Amino acid sequence: MPILLCWRLTLAADLLELVDVEAGYGRAALVLRGLTVRVPPASVVCLVGPNGAGKSTVLKVASGLLAPRAGRIVLDGRDVTGRGPQSLLGAGLSHVLQGHSVFPEMTVGENVLLGAYTVRDKARVAERVDFVRTLFPVVGSRWDALAGALSGGQQKQVEFARSLMVSPRVVLLDEPSMGLDPKATATVFEQITRMRDAGTAVLLVEQNARRALEIADQGCVLDLGRVHIAGPAQALLTNPRLGDLYLGRRP
Repeated sequence: MPILLCWRLTLAADLLELVDVEAGYGRAALVLRGLTVRVPPASVVCLVGPNGAGKSTVLKVASGLLAPRAGRIVLDGRDVTGRGPQSLLGAGLSHVLQGHSVFPEMTVGENVLLGAYTVRDKARVAERVDFVRTLFPVVGSRWDALAGALSGGQQKQVEFARSLMVSPRVVLLDEPSMGLDPKATATVFEQITRMRDAGTAVLLVEQNARRALEIADQGCVLDLGRVHIAGPAQALLTNPRLGDLYLGRRP
């Protein structure tokens, strides 16, 4: 019998909601089966679970890359179900995909500015450039360097900075530590907390579940396309059954 902790942050209305979502690919069986996930403002919500649980599919549905077969997507109180990625980007939602997506032959600055290609207000673009250069010091210090010359962890910070150029309310991060060494992974998690502390909500899918929950405010454990356990991240970390089933035993 799965454990379900009915817990909600009540201090503020949820910024992003996926409610009773069903989704899948083509004619294949459903991947998400009545899933509900909520993201409060300025918080990190982490999705963890075994391979095939549907974690990355949640992000694709939330960003409009995959249309749900049933259920609702609500962003800042507005039903945005069925809207595409460009529309949702304009509505305040950015998606940083799995793997590296910088253009190596372009400079760091050129990569970052691509995130503002829909913004016509030059003053606003300049203000966002100042913001991301301050938030991510490596972006500021390597602004004129080729992005391909940066380490994997530094390139991920460039991707984060690019995603913030449109002043999103919510950023979706899919496996941001994938392929990174421990030092770079630690830096990436530090930058995620900086994004949250600067007022951006983050919905995070991460292979390093225990480390991700350590920096998250809330956690949701997915299995077979449903949320089986949800609650404060620190409470999930100390749940012995969760540790045995999904996180692995502590060393």
